[in-house]
Amino acid sequence: MRHLSLGLILICLVGTASAEIIGSVATKFKWMGPNDKIVIEVFADEQIPGVACYLSRAKTGGVSGAVGVAEDTSDAAIHCAQVGPISLPDEIRTGKRDGEEVFKKRTSLLFKSLQVVRFFDAPRNTLVYLSYSDRIIEGSPKNSITAVPIMPWEGPAP
Repeated sequence: MRHLSLGLILICLVGTASAEIIGSVATKFKWMGPNDKIVIEVFADEQIPGVACYLSRAKTGGVSGAVGVAEDTSDAAIHCAQVGPISLPDEIRTGKRDGEEVFKKRTSLLFKSLQVVRFFDAPRNTLVYLSYSDRIIEGSPKNSITAVPIMPWEGPAP
């Protein structure tokens, strides 16, 4: 039982994708520790080169935020864009991998995370990305969505 608990904790602490921090703005002053802020990050959809997603999310500051035990709010927004040529794998084009997780970030010490999942809208040839927050017991209805119409790409890939 002890090993199972340790394993679950380690799984919760590991993210599925990494993001590059673009910048942040402070939203609330804290006397001790860092301020509460909004962080802007970018990550690539590893299964679909040519798509970059920008995510803004709340980050709790203070002493608990500084040591990594604060729970961030479920507030987040997402925008994805075509940044190069896109070639869809057959499993994505046929919808077999709809709802696939493309990004996950821990937003509390153990049980809460921010996730991004991908869908393919075949009739409109568009990728759709949904960001939402969840917990093991109870999630949040707060979510954000973005769509990337797949267009012909002229010029070299970045």
